[in-house]
This record gives sequence, structure tokens and C-alpha cells, in this order.
Amino acid sequence: MQELEPERIARLEEDGPRVVLLDQRLLPYEEVDLVCTTAAEVADAIRTLAVRGAPAIGVAAAYGLALTALRGDDLAEAERELASSRPTAVNLFWALEQMRADPTPERARALHREEVERCHRMSAHAAELFEPGTRALTHCNAGGLATGGYGSAVGALRTAWERGLLASVLVDETRPLLQGARLTAWELEHAGIPHAVIADSAAASLMARGEVDLIVAGADRIAANGDTANKIGTYSLAVLAAHHGIPLYIVAPSSTIDLATASGDDIPIEERDGSEISTRFTARNPAFDVTPAALIAAIVTEDGVHRPPYAESLAPVGAAA
Repeated sequence: MQELEPERIARLEEDGPRVVLLDQRLLPYEEVDLVCTTAAEVADAIRTLAVRGAPAIGVAAAYGLALTALRGDDLAEAERELASSRPTAVNLFWALEQMRADPTPERARALHREEVERCHRMSAHAAELFEPGTRALTHCNAGGLATGGYGSAVGALRTAWERGLLASVLVDETRPLLQGARLTAWELEHAGIPHAVIADSAAASLMARGEVDLIVAGADRIAANGDTANKIGTYSLAVLAAHHGIPLYIVAPSSTIDLATASGDDIPIEERDGSEISTRFTARNPAFDVTPAALIAAIVTEDGVHRPPYAESLAPVGAAA
């Protein structure tokens, strides 16, 4: 089974110096490296989705600060630039805080390794929620590309497949930028996992026909009460899953838990340019939505499976992170 090497997704090369990112805008048709020589270029890569996925954004930002230190540039200005790149994923701000006292290549690489290790641990915990023959559905991309390594929700699918528990995966195309159809399907193909891409609007019909046993998704920010921001369309899936009696599981590292945010009402939601939807008509383009905790069967982190009430079960995890 093939696995994306973490350094293939994001790495810091001190000879230059430069940050090198696998440009996710061009996948699955081309595998092209994007070379960033300043923190501003890393921030632009985050802003334009060359690198995306909450943990991977944090990793890229960490490398951006280490790059700044190597160049002898203004660290405070670099941190401001990186912090302004995208507002919803809390991992970005967490990673910058982790790097503030020690903006070295060694610390950035350690943070990257730690995120990948967390993915392996949370995936093992999440796989315990699968039964033999499970038919899963996933939304957006929460694989190695999104985490800088093994993956969160897709990592759970990989581990369940390795344990003989997973039969197949339905992959929401995830409009408007098709992160599911382009990225998750590409990762599952590389892993040899049976899958089929579906239109986002087909999920309800397939649930009604009994073709979905569970839903796994990642997260960009989890509030203290368990409300979870993820790619737009996750909330719709959660409502549909509740109607059909299908569990929705969120799989994300502890770096995604934001105890300072009381509920989903306080999570900033990025609204991207409407041209991603239409270049002819005015368009609204919120990039994320918030799924209420009441619609989430469990939240899985590297520390285990957390059940409601999330204000109690997540508190120690968020404090440790």
C-alpha cells in the first residue's frame, strides 16, 4: 500500500533556503513542487490552496517561520503575514504559537513529525468504530495531503482497510473546488482502497438506499462544546445522517481543538471569492460550515474516542494540546 511521504507534501530545504510544497491545485493530473523563498510566498500558497487542510496549513506555517529565521527576516512581520492567510483553521495559529519561542528548522520538522504521529494514533482509534464490511462516506479531503502525512479521516479509512473492516468508500466530490473528487479519490487510488466519487447531492439518495454505514470527516476547528467547522457541506451531511440513523464521526488532531472558542457561533467562517463558483453571476462562497455537536456521534483524536458531552470529554485533550 503506497503512502505519501510527509516530506513529499511539505518540507524545508536549508540550502536556499526554501519551503517546498506539493501543489495541491494541480492534482491529480500533475505532481508539481511549489517553491517558496519567503514567508509571504508560503502565506500566498496557503491562501490560494496550494497547500490546504488544517494540520498541513499549520505545518506549512511552521516551515514559513523557520524559513524567515534562516533568512534573518522580520519574524513578527512573517507571523502576521502567515496568520492572516486563512481565518478558520485553528491549527495555523496553534503552529505559529508553537514556533514563536523556537523558530528553528529542527522545531518545525519536529512539529511536522508530531502531526504525522498523531494521525497514526487517531486513525487507530477511529478504526475501532468500523465493523467488518463497513461502507463509508467521506467529505472533502482529510488525508495525507491535508495533514502533512498519513491523514485524519482518510487515515481512519486506511487503517480500517488494513484491518479488513472497510468494504468501500463513497467520496463526495466536494464542490466548488472538488477536493474529494481530485484529492481524496487520488489518495484512495494510491492506497488501493475501493471507492467511487459521487456528486454531493447524491449522498442523501445513497443513504436512503442503505449504502452508507458511517460518515467520517476531518475538521478545521472544534469548539469547546464540540461544534465543528469543516468544509462546506459537512453540516448538510450531518443533518442527513441524523435523519437516516447513520453515525457521523469527526477525526482530527488535538491541535484542532480550540478551547478558547466556546461554540460554533464564535468560529470565523472564511468566505472565498465568488469566482470559484461563477465568473458570470454574483456568487456567495463560504468555505466552511459548522456542524452542531448534537449531530456528531464521536470526535476522535490521538488520545482516543470522545463522546458527548464534549465540553467534558474534550477539555483535557484541548488543555494538553
